[in-house]
Amino acid sequence: MPLIRINPLQPDPAVLADAARRLDAGGLVVFPTETVYGLAADPAHPSAVDALYEVKGRPAEKPIALFAADVAQVRASGVAWPDVAARLAARYWPGPLTLVLERCGEWIGYRIPDHPVPLALLRATGHVLAVTSANRSGQPPVRDGAEAAQVFAGSDVLILDAGPIGGGVPSTVVRVDGDGWTI
Repeated sequence: MPLIRINPLQPDPAVLADAARRLDAGGLVVFPTETVYGLAADPAHPSAVDALYEVKGRPAEKPIALFAADVAQVRASGVAWPDVAARLAARYWPGPLTLVLERCGEWIGYRIPDHPVPLALLRATGHVLAVTSANRSGQPPVRDGAEAAQVFAGSDVLILDAGPIGGGVPSTVVRVDGDGWTI
């Protein structure tokens, strides 16, 4: 379990490229967000998503949100994009808002984080990532890389440590259905 220090305001492109390669190869990466540290996998690798569930101890029936670098990445995934989604995204993204949108009969959460590290990593990968809070299921989310290293000791997880973060409160989740929405 490698732990790499990363500047939270100016993340090193070489470190991000290494993390993107790890994700593209089916590995897991922990990184800071504006709320809590997140644990990510490439959703194009079902085995990586399975590993994310396993290392977190997350029940299989609980969905995992997708992080995107921008609205274009969200829309490229084929989600329904009603006006209310566009208005919420324009007002609250990037930021701690997860929009649950319909795609091919499924409901999927999307978020654009307001933190330089995940945004740069998402740009480096060029696609959305499956992301959940970096903690064991049912435990409090971690707020720094050292805590993440303790939680995931013995796991093959790359940790991008940007030091302690503020926040600590997970994002607000809003389901958008046509012209309506529900928190």
